[in-house]
Amino acid sequence: MTAFSDYFEAAILNWFRGTAFPAATGSVYASLHTAATTDAGGGTEVSGNAYARQAISKATGSWSAPGAGGNITNSNEVAFPAATPSGWGTITHGALWDASTTGNMILHGALTASKTINTDDVFRYPIGSLSITVA
Repeated sequence: MTAFSDYFEAAILNWFRGTAFPAATGSVYASLHTAATTDAGGGTEVSGNAYARQAISKATGSWSAPGAGGNITNSNEVAFPAATPSGWGTITHGALWDASTTGNMILHGALTASKTINTDDVFRYPIGSLSITVA
């Protein structure tokens, strides 16, 4: 993921101003999009055909330790359900949210390569492919 959302940027800046940081959730939720996401949200999230955001635990074992460049990656595969009875189209972007539906976008970015999801296809983030950098 390449960019913080406006929501998360404001939370960080407000923390510096001495206001409360949003309460931590137990998981973040990965979403898939067929149109570009923006810091303000945006993008067209996949819907229907068995699609659901996928929970990623914020437990230590779910992510690599931070590296010298301020980077972590997923330590477990993140697999979405099979697209059924129809495909989802071409996935171009992903995002992480604080809720399984609606909620606040935290991070977002374009995929390294777009992926067309046809009927019965499963979209996967292999281990190490979801990368978060704070620099």
